[in-house]
Amino acid sequence: MNEITKKNSITFGILTGVISILITSTMYLIDLKLFTAWWIGVLSIVLYIGIGVYLLSKTKKELNGIFPFKEAFTTYFLSAVIGIAISVIFNIILFNFIDIEAKDVIQENLIEFQVDMLKKFNTPTSAIKEAVAKMEEQKQFDIIPQIKGSVFSILFSAIFGLILAAIFKSKTQEQF
Repeated sequence: MNEITKKNSITFGILTGVISILITSTMYLIDLKLFTAWWIGVLSIVLYIGIGVYLLSKTKKELNGIFPFKEAFTTYFLSAVIGIAISVIFNIILFNFIDIEAKDVIQENLIEFQVDMLKKFNTPTSAIKEAVAKMEEQKQFDIIPQIKGSVFSILFSAIFGLILAAIFKSKTQEQF
């Protein structure tokens, strides 16, 4: 990995992690119900996609357009892993050491949100009770579930990174 891609990966990974911390902190400070707001999730994904696109276009430009697929993927993937790690470490500290009660409130809000959604779709009461029981078992803000969630985030980022790398890779000499 050359110095430009390494520098950009680390810089944008830290930037993504800090943005994630700011989003989480803002939701935490304003209202814990924001953790169930679908639009925040959508906006966050769009923001992270935008950062990834900017990262790869900036890196390709700094490399004078010579950006092999492997290099493009590695640039994006390393950045994503750094951002996810920073975000998960912050969430673990916030919800398991600083404010343990907040994760219980968010869990209750998530269950309430899920029940409302299931009722809107005329889901049978027995299925709703079963869904609630499963959600009560899964404490998604505990340490282990957050680490498991980060693994899924990394896998999703890898898939997305493959797509972006295919888009941003430079053309081979034969294609010129």
